[in-house]
Amino acid sequence: MAAIIVYPTDDEGGRRVRLDGTDLGRAFGLYEVMDLLERAGLGAAAGAFEDTDVFEWRGGGPYSWGTAPGGES
Repeated sequence: MAAIIVYPTDDEGGRRVRLDGTDLGRAFGLYEVMDLLERAGLGAAAGAFEDTDVFEWRGGGPYSWGTAPGGES
């Protein structure tokens, strides 16, 4: 499975999602990450969000969302 990188939150609370260097979009929560993966044809990966062999979470894990860059609000 390819590496999915979810970047730290930006100033607006979104996190950029990339797959093998391809930008899939910006998510504001875990459900939006799953939606981006579904659209990219990786629905199976959506349920593996805690698997570090599949996901690389930068600036906080799958439950870290908010308005402060890299952290929860």
